[in-house]
Amino acid sequence: MLPVAILAGGLATRLRPITETIPKALVEVAGVPFICRQLTQLAAQGARTVVLCLGHLGEMIKAEVGDGSRFGLKVVYSFDGPKPLGTGGALRQALPFLGRAFFVLYGDSFLPIDFSSVERAFLASGKDALMTVLKNGDKWDKSNVLFRDGAVLEYSKRAPQPEMMYIDYGLGVLSVSALAWQDAGAQFDLAELYHALSLQGRLAGYEVHERFYEIGSFEGLKDTEMYFSGRGEI
Repeated sequence: MLPVAILAGGLATRLRPITETIPKALVEVAGVPFICRQLTQLAAQGARTVVLCLGHLGEMIKAEVGDGSRFGLKVVYSFDGPKPLGTGGALRQALPFLGRAFFVLYGDSFLPIDFSSVERAFLASGKDALMTVLKNGDKWDKSNVLFRDGAVLEYSKRAPQPEMMYIDYGLGVLSVSALAWQDAGAQFDLAELYHALSLQGRLAGYEVHERFYEIGSFEGLKDTEMYFSGRGEI
């Protein structure tokens, strides 16, 4: 399985006051730090290498996770440095630790899908990147993806159009060629990169049908707690 980059460097302002003293990745979900749930799932999916892209309070995450061996993983760390780099800049910073292509996962998302199917779709597409998409109908957030015949024709987080029926599900695959042209240390958002790739015809799409779970908000945290509690996991 391809290496996995987890973007976990944000300030998590929507979860304050919880995240005033701990990073979002360490918020407990049904008694377990969320990052531990993510890493357990990735190991079960067949992942071997995970790169944690960290910023705010990132040393606390490193202290919790360590080298990843207790999850059956190799975990390495890439820190933003003196200034926040944004989600795109954080990935560019982490390229030395990643292979020629890698998964991208947000640090507040739990995605109950088969990663190997996504990897196969990316390799078969011949494109520089792939975005998983969910037919959304504005249910979870504003739909922002025009998806057709296995391709993302346009992704626009800032200016979604009425004909966009899908949403970014939160799991992507990127090749080095999609990022290497950016200068190391540059500050930019992954959404900007996806937008440019979609307009250039370089962004494949893979439709999923399972809802996602997230802890980016108190409402999302409650849903995710219920999901794990209902499964009887501890």
